[in-house]
Formats: sequence, C-alpha cells, structure tokens
Amino acid sequence: MPGTCVIGLQWGDEAKGKLVDLLTAENDIVVRFLGGANAGHTVVTGGATYKLHHVPSGILNPGVVNIIAPGVVLNPPTILQEIDSLTARGVHVGGDNLMLSERMHVVFPWHLAEDRAMNDRPVDGESIGTTLRGIGPCYRDKVGRSHGIRLGDLYRADFPDKVRQVVEFKQRLLTGLGDQETLDAEAIIADYLRFAERLKPHVADTTSYLLDAVEQDRKVLYEGAQGALLDIDHGTFPFVTSSNASGVGVSAGSGVPPRWINKVIGVAKAYSTRVGGGPFPTEQDNEAGQRIRQLGNEYGTTTGRPRRCGWFDAVAVRYTTRLSGVSGVALMMLDVLSQLPEVKICTAYELDGQRISNFPCHADDLRRVTPIYEAIPGWQVDVTGVRKYEDLPQGAKDYVRRVGKLLGRPVEIVSVGPDRAQTMDVPAVD
Repeated sequence: MPGTCVIGLQWGDEAKGKLVDLLTAENDIVVRFLGGANAGHTVVTGGATYKLHHVPSGILNPGVVNIIAPGVVLNPPTILQEIDSLTARGVHVGGDNLMLSERMHVVFPWHLAEDRAMNDRPVDGESIGTTLRGIGPCYRDKVGRSHGIRLGDLYRADFPDKVRQVVEFKQRLLTGLGDQETLDAEAIIADYLRFAERLKPHVADTTSYLLDAVEQDRKVLYEGAQGALLDIDHGTFPFVTSSNASGVGVSAGSGVPPRWINKVIGVAKAYSTRVGGGPFPTEQDNEAGQRIRQLGNEYGTTTGRPRRCGWFDAVAVRYTTRLSGVSGVALMMLDVLSQLPEVKICTAYELDGQRISNFPCHADDLRRVTPIYEAIPGWQVDVTGVRKYEDLPQGAKDYVRRVGKLLGRPVEIVSVGPDRAQTMDVPAVD
C-alpha cells in the first residue's frame, strides 16, 4: 500500500497542515516525524480554525491514528495544553487515536533556558531566528547522548537521578553563559512525573506499530514540519532548524524504510516567506513585501512574528523539489497574489557576474546572489470563491503552469484560501 509524504519546500509556513488534513481521509495513519512545538500547522474546517503544534493534523478526522514519531522532540506541557484545547472543542483525543513514541526526546526547562541564553549570541551579527521553545538544545543533547532524556525514561525508576545529574551540569553551563536562572531539580522531577502520568495512555513503541502497519498494507501519511530549506544538512546553514526537514528525513524520523514511502507531495506558497535571520534572495523589504504580508496575514502560527515576504523563488524550490523526491506540487495561497498588478518569479541567480541555476550551499554566497526575475501580468480577480481549476482567470493558470515548468514537476493541487473547500485539483493535461 502506498505511503505518502507531505514536505514543505520553502522556509516553512507553506500551509502543509491544510493539505495533510485534506489527505487524511484517504489514509489510516498520520505520522509527524520531525521538529517540535516550534512548528505550527493551521487547519480550517467548517468555519473553525485549529492551530496545532505537536499533534498531527489528522486528529480532526475520526478513525485515523495519529503518531508522533521518534524524530520529534516533545514538550509535555505544550502537548497536554493542546490535547486539553482539542478536547474542550469536542475533538476526541485518546490512546486509540494519538500515539507518542517512547523513543522521542523530551524538552526540559534547561533547554528553554539554554535557548534564551544562546539566542543572545547571534551568528555573524544576525539571529538564527529560534522560537525559544528549547528545540535546538534538546536536539543537541540527543546527538550528544550524555544528557538526553527520552519519553520512555520518564517511566523508569532511575528518572529522578537522571534529572538531578543533568541539572547539576546544566546549572554550571547556564551560569557560564551568564544566565541567572536557577534550576530546581526536585520541582522538575515532580512536574514531569505528573506530565508522564497524564501522557501514559498515549505512549507506545510507534516504530514497531508502523512497521507492522506498512506490512499489513495500511495507508500511511507522513506530515513534514518546517520546510526543506531549513534542513539541518541541506538547508541554508546555520540559519536552519535542528532536524532533517526535507524529504530525506522521513525514514530517519519515522522509523519506516524508504521502500514503504512511494509518493512525496511538495508544498509551496505562490510566493516566498521566511521568519528570523538568514539569506532570502527574493525578499521584498518594500511596499510589495508589505502588501503580500497584509494580504497573506503573514504572522507566525507559533510565535506571532511578522514573516519576511518576497517573490516565488523557483531556483530554491526546484532544489528542494529534487532533494525531497517530489512527484507533484501543491501550490498554496494563490489568492494572495490576486490583487497585485504584476507578479514575479525568480528563474535564476547572478553570482559574481555569472548566471547560475543551482542553489548555493553557503549562506554567504546565497546572500550575495542577485535574483533574475520573470514578470507575469497580474490577474487582479478575487479567486477565493473559485472551486474548479478551469474557472480560474487565465493569468492565474498561466502562473501555475509556469511554476510547474520551472520546477520540473507538475502542479497537481492549487489552494485559494484557508478552508478545506478552497482547494482544487489541477488537470494533468493543463
């Protein structure tokens, strides 16, 4: 049975949650395989808006099992607050439809303190743009091995001793960084044992569950977080997240081998946005960028920070499309461009006097490129009420067709608003 993965192709915030919600009805299981509470997915259905951070977007579909896999780092108070909020709104969240991997690492108060302390030390004078949720420090402890604590550890007899040992080390570290916060090991132990008790019905060996599921031909949908340009190995390092946010991270994060994942849908906005520091070749720090921000309500789901906005970068998205093994593209928020008299697509870069079509691997080189644009006349028609691709203005269809040609992959889905109904399939013959 085919496994399908949804991957963001830009710097995150591409409306992946909406697409996952739409595709969930065709699947038995939805898997979140990377990131942490720094990811915010917004789903709008039936006039109601749900903002999800840890819980997979499939939770709104009855009968679907939602899994948070080992590649995620979990903040217990955040997911408990999310579960309580969903339950209060009538959404069923139980051990039968939400499973948490016992292998995933847990965010603790010392990770939040480290994040704040390190955020005051910018890279080359520019902030990386962390959400201050402790995600990076938690991944650092995971890779460092000595101080990482996994969800399953909270249920073992030596958990309190582990916390005391880590607190002793982290307190010295934080003091050296100039942080004045005092970590109370006993209070942390008490809080996290309480969290563990509430989460216990959801904790399971999700790796074995998923391996059994794919061998039983159950349909699995893998939900990416952030975007491929933020991939720790393949993104705009060091202005990236702390995990593999591109398609290459699906198997590592979920525990499911690549042979069981045979379709990858890449999600991109019809323009570009970025939060925090780092190079952004097509950024429009001008009236055009501000206009896009206003029309698209470009403020972070998790942080509320205004996003940097610019034109669609076909060089960058073609790179992430190939990197992630994308078979088809979903182009989201096309309606945002509908009020503009002219729209632009970056089709190549100029670097040191040379025209290039590859995405530079060094942030300093990417910062120096000059985008080469292709201008397309705007269609200036409100498309939020359109429900069939054939009914879009010709200018909008020309834009969609051009994006697909530049990416070398067909645009299969177009979105013209946040609601489920504002999504349409693109005919293969177009």
